[in-house]
Amino acid sequence: MSRLQSWPEPIIRVHELSESGIKKIPENFVKLPSERPSSITTLSSSSHVENIPLIDLENLNSSDESIRDETMELISKACREWGFFQVVNHGVSHELMANARSVWREFFHLPMDEKQKFANSPITYEGYGSRLGVVKGAKLDWCDYFFLHYLPEKLKDENKWPSLPISCRHIIGEYGEKVMKLCERLTKILSINLGLNEDYLHTKFGGDNERGACLRVNFYPKCPQPDLTLGLSPHSDPGGMTLLLPDTDVPGLQVRRGDDWIMVKPVPNAFIVNMGDQIQVLSNAIYKSIEHRVIVNSAKERVSLAFFYNPGGDILIKPADELVTEERPALYLPMTFNEYRAFIRTKGPCGKSQVESLKSPR
Repeated sequence: MSRLQSWPEPIIRVHELSESGIKKIPENFVKLPSERPSSITTLSSSSHVENIPLIDLENLNSSDESIRDETMELISKACREWGFFQVVNHGVSHELMANARSVWREFFHLPMDEKQKFANSPITYEGYGSRLGVVKGAKLDWCDYFFLHYLPEKLKDENKWPSLPISCRHIIGEYGEKVMKLCERLTKILSINLGLNEDYLHTKFGGDNERGACLRVNFYPKCPQPDLTLGLSPHSDPGGMTLLLPDTDVPGLQVRRGDDWIMVKPVPNAFIVNMGDQIQVLSNAIYKSIEHRVIVNSAKERVSLAFFYNPGGDILIKPADELVTEERPALYLPMTFNEYRAFIRTKGPCGKSQVESLKSPR
């Protein structure tokens, strides 16, 4: 992990910039022409409409075996072909989802002095932040965020969670418990679909005592020049699996699909699920960790909650022995999640090059 004690440059709070009334964004937020949102065709609500798969988890409780089997196959196909899907009827209360979004929006609108009490550093990234990566002079993303740990227990520190709004810590705690249970259910499904024991991913993540879970809440303020910057640069998630609670009022997440970017259209009360790099490695690239990015909006702000379900930091991650054959040899070199994460934290979001760098030499 990065041992840098402080950020290489003074931190710019994006919300303050947005509220200042500027007409042009600072140069360090302006992406290179090839990296701007308009540089590659974006498929949205045009004549060519495409969206990530939608899965109804209630179908897994059906008395009809064919419906259960079809749903399992839809999830498998989504993991293999998209790396992304949305889930509804997932067991997490719609009221809790709405409250979680609401309380975090309130936090980001608190006075700056209150938010600054939780300002983070590159040592752990815990707390209130406005940049990813520690490279001096790097182009920045149009986003503020808050990062916190749930698991392992030794990293969880509720004193580092926002104390305002008053209900924030309680809601954060309850939200983490419920989403964790959904992650446990999904990893069983993913394991079974790979032809492995249902507890395979749970065990390889470290089981109850060593697995990791953390939350990054993203706040994307209004941007006067959204065509020149991004809320989050293209990247694949370095961890195991991500459950995203999106802002249903304002779309912004885009998923790479060939040479195009697909604008994800959030379904009400759904979670967006995506495979991370560690599951791509464990599955020997049967499941895909797909590049994605976030665009920003000139008229509306956005809030989203990204719940990361990860292997323990010191656990060696490599392709499952059962998925390695002569015809399909191990594609990746073993590496602990901490070693991998240190590489990512130094560079910040960097497309798909991060997981590709683990591939075994041929």
